[in-house]
Amino acid sequence: MFADRIERARQEMTAKGLDALLLSVGADLPYLTGYEAMPLERLTMLVVPLEGEPRLVIPKLEAPLVAERDEFTLLPWGETEDPLDHVVTLLGGAREVAIGDTTWARFVIGLLDRSPELHFRSASEVMTPLRAVKTPDEVERLRAAAHAVDRIAGRLRSGEIPLVGQTEAAVSAELGRQILEEGHGKVNFAIVAAGENAASPHHHAGDRVIRENEVVLCDFGGTMYGDDGVGYCSDLTRCVYTGQPPAEFAELYQVLQDAQAASVAAVRAGTPAEDVDRVGRGMIAAAGHGDHFVHRTGHGIGVEAHEEPYIVEGNTDQLDVGNAFSVEPGIYVPGKWGARIEDIVVASANGPDPLNIVDHELAIVG
Repeated sequence: MFADRIERARQEMTAKGLDALLLSVGADLPYLTGYEAMPLERLTMLVVPLEGEPRLVIPKLEAPLVAERDEFTLLPWGETEDPLDHVVTLLGGAREVAIGDTTWARFVIGLLDRSPELHFRSASEVMTPLRAVKTPDEVERLRAAAHAVDRIAGRLRSGEIPLVGQTEAAVSAELGRQILEEGHGKVNFAIVAAGENAASPHHHAGDRVIRENEVVLCDFGGTMYGDDGVGYCSDLTRCVYTGQPPAEFAELYQVLQDAQAASVAAVRAGTPAEDVDRVGRGMIAAAGHGDHFVHRTGHGIGVEAHEEPYIVEGNTDQLDVGNAFSVEPGIYVPGKWGARIEDIVVASANGPDPLNIVDHELAIVG
């Protein structure tokens, strides 16, 4: 797997006239090596030349954490060494270099100080085409993560997870605990927003107590790791109501549910990403809630919770078979309430392949 990914990265490098690829902290490094670097002041950097052996420059004290592979070799450095010297040596005569988008600025500046002739470009030129199109194995790993959070959402909808009388923070912690129990290696987020707080799309769960007769929006996900050290993310949003919803909210939710279903149905290889956004957004606007849908319809997902492609107006890129992304329209009425429905969907040769399958109806819980 890693050999194939490195080879495909080199093909992209060749096509774009690049001499080398440098990857430090962030998701690109584990995608190519299976090792996720800690965000330390000590440099970790994979150096991939156009030809020759990739080398992973790494602090000596971190080297035992790396599963050594045939695709690259380690170059551990000690506390009294300057790792940038190693990187410059490995670059040799390289001039056009793609560097990881999340590399710390101190290291970028240090490399330019040592080698001002370097011309840096964004590693996303190389890595985005690789990561945005998932292989069948990657799709199945995303599906496994999606089904894990589906099971949690099922328990939320059935009332097995207590809400009324609990704080948002307590419910968030319980969702996080279940994410880990369902096989994820870490929790990425667990948004719990009750009542008026549901009008804030990225609300931080706090000490607000959940009451009877209000909406509770839950958006949660984590990263599920494989034996190769690479993790794939889940991300799901469902809403429940702690009592009988008033007609106004029920109508709002039905508009949202119809819009989300229509957006999923619009997923087709060859369709511009913005067209998927337009479908649900148009329906929500027609119902009088255009100003209450304040974010894009979706984001790509894979080794990161948010990555390419983005499902938003202005993204004219056509969807490819293997693109995986969220479809999550929302309606948010400030000071009153909000709702969002989110699934992860893959563009397949036969149309949309929804990875989340838990019910979309508004559940009534006690």
